[in-house]
Amino acid sequence: MELQLALDLVNIEEAKQVVSEVQEHIDIVEIGTPVVINEGLRAVKEIKEAFPSLTVLADLKVMDAGGYEVMKASEAGAEIVTILGATDDATIKGAVEEGKKQGTKILVDMINVKDIEQRAKEVDELGVDYICVHTGYDLQAAGENSFEQLRKIKRVVKHAKTAVAGGIKLETLPEVISAQPDLVIVGGGITGQEDKKSVAAQMQKLVKQKALV
Repeated sequence: MELQLALDLVNIEEAKQVVSEVQEHIDIVEIGTPVVINEGLRAVKEIKEAFPSLTVLADLKVMDAGGYEVMKASEAGAEIVTILGATDDATIKGAVEEGKKQGTKILVDMINVKDIEQRAKEVDELGVDYICVHTGYDLQAAGENSFEQLRKIKRVVKHAKTAVAGGIKLETLPEVISAQPDLVIVGGGITGQEDKKSVAAQMQKLVKQKALV
């Protein structure tokens, strides 16, 4: 089980500052969609150069031109790229194909997918590396979470690894871990805390403990 830090709503310098505080306690650093919109793929390149030992994910939420966008993100140093599960199979296939060429992994984000079990089953057959249940920022504000969705996809996903994102905090992490995802994605649960390093260390400990069980 791995821990991913999602960096949202920050510029490159702030991102570097946050990552430098917590780098020894995370496995993957996600350049969030707002950062890519603000700074472009340069953000991916600069974070990878600054923290070569961390895996870098570009959260592009690709909906079209899967192969091309994966190629461009890979050139910038991304080792994982996100594609939306709500897109068509051809886009996901193009992304997977390009990912194999580039040595880049594909994470399919199931945000806003209506029949999550059925779509997870379909996506799993397309050769993606991760399938992620994700309660978006706006729905989190309405009190929703991804834990039940995670249990649903765990029942049907046979090949890909599973990931969970959306509103995960230190106090809700044990519940998330009990559903046994391969990847736990945390944003504000770390970046919004006063002592980011301490919270990341505690989260890492819980994630690694469970991984040893």
